[in-house]
Amino acid sequence: MAKLVECIPNFSVSREKDEPVFQGLVDTARSIPGVTLFDVQSDGNHNRCVFTMLGSPEGIEEAAFQLCKKATETIDMTKHVGQHPRMGATDVIPFVPTLDVTIQECVEISERVAARIWEELKVPSFLYEDSARVPERRNLASCRKGQFEGMPEKLLQLEWAPDFGERKIHPTAGITAIGARMPLVAFNVNLDTSDLSIASKIARAIRGSSGGFKYCKAIGVRLEDRNIAQVSMNMVNYEGTPLYYVFEMIRALADRYGVRIIGSELVGLTPAKALLDCAEYYLKLENFDCRKQVMEYHLVAME
Repeated sequence: MAKLVECIPNFSVSREKDEPVFQGLVDTARSIPGVTLFDVQSDGNHNRCVFTMLGSPEGIEEAAFQLCKKATETIDMTKHVGQHPRMGATDVIPFVPTLDVTIQECVEISERVAARIWEELKVPSFLYEDSARVPERRNLASCRKGQFEGMPEKLLQLEWAPDFGERKIHPTAGITAIGARMPLVAFNVNLDTSDLSIASKIARAIRGSSGGFKYCKAIGVRLEDRNIAQVSMNMVNYEGTPLYYVFEMIRALADRYGVRIIGSELVGLTPAKALLDCAEYYLKLENFDCRKQVMEYHLVAME
């Protein structure tokens, strides 16, 4: 059976803000043998794009490096402005085990990619999630704290030497977080208000780091082009904290502030079960078994 690894690199550029640079990254991803670019999400407010790639371990490893190389050559972080926290041109490179691949194999891929990025591009990196060598670096938000502008000072702190590279950022490409992790769902909820403070208060209430849901990371952002506020989330374990948990809590908290949910969105690919769990909850399905009752599961089993 062929081995498959998923990689979801995030870059500090968007189609809306810089079409040529964005397209250069897309072309690079599509040029790597053994890799399929499944999805590309771009957000002008965040000034960020997210690629979802699937391929052989060797192909994915090469694609991650080549994309980081292209981003380093074409993205200047000294000129970057966006709503989403960021610390590098290639902000984060996660590797996710998908088919006949272990999390440990993904950890090893992340270490090789981080080493090569430093050796050839002189971009330092933190290892995060399952690749982290110290507990404080498992959390991406902890690694990214300070962002690009505050990172030179942060790297001088005793506990924040890069895992690969020197204690200084690349002058235009910053620093990158690289690691292995289990599947994550990027889930955003939009509110019918332009008041960022409301979204930020809701985010603070639901995220695990401030006493909310254990597997939820959340921030409030403002979507300038729509003049609305958004609760932007990463659900790091959609079974431990289902999407409908946070959706219903956001609905209740929004009501407290006199606002409503006007929509939600998924960024990148999402495991089917994360959505089927929502369907089971909202439809109040009884004795539901997705592997027996969802047609696509039967089709996959027949192949």
